Amino acid sequence: MKPAPRDKADFEREMVVHLDSLYRAALGMTRDKGDAEDLVQDTFVRAFQFYAQYQGGTNGRAWLFRIMTNLYINGYRKKHREPERVSYDELEDFYLYNRLSDAQSRGAGTAPETEVVLRVEADAIKEAVEKLPDEYRDTVILADLQEFSYQEISEMLQIPIGTVRSRLSRGRRLVQKAIWAYTEENMR
Repeated sequence: MKPAPRDKADFEREMVVHLDSLYRAALGMTRDKGDAEDLVQDTFVRAFQFYAQYQGGTNGRAWLFRIMTNLYINGYRKKHREPERVSYDELEDFYLYNRLSDAQSRGAGTAPETEVVLRVEADAIKEAVEKLPDEYRDTVILADLQEFSYQEISEMLQIPIGTVRSRLSRGRRLVQKAIWAYTEENMR
């Protein structure tokens, strides 16, 4: 393992590249731009306080996300039991949305199920994720939006991998049900 960065400037250069992905995840967690900015700022403050403990050459992104997730669990979630709804417009790399956009731009086949999927509005997907209970939403965002592995999510949320899998499965199922209901309602 590499030793910790020599000084805070080295550490900052190594960590600042993760700022955008941290903000997107924080926005998904807090559902509020101001709270997301505060959470990211608090994450970097905490990271700088403990930068000497960071092992250079390890996954700095996962380390920052763990700090942010712990801060969120310990503070932000308690403060905001019924937070405002999030606007996922800033989340450019939303996994399912991008998959739909990619399929549409490639001129995906005309199979009936493909046509239905392509008609589902991005807003319906965003709303479905937004309405998930916190534990499912956090897991879905970390897995499908931020593309963390089950192991990384397990470490960040401090839960067993089996719990990550079950929350992800249940969260995705709830999103699918919401999209199905939307599709039935709007495709008649």
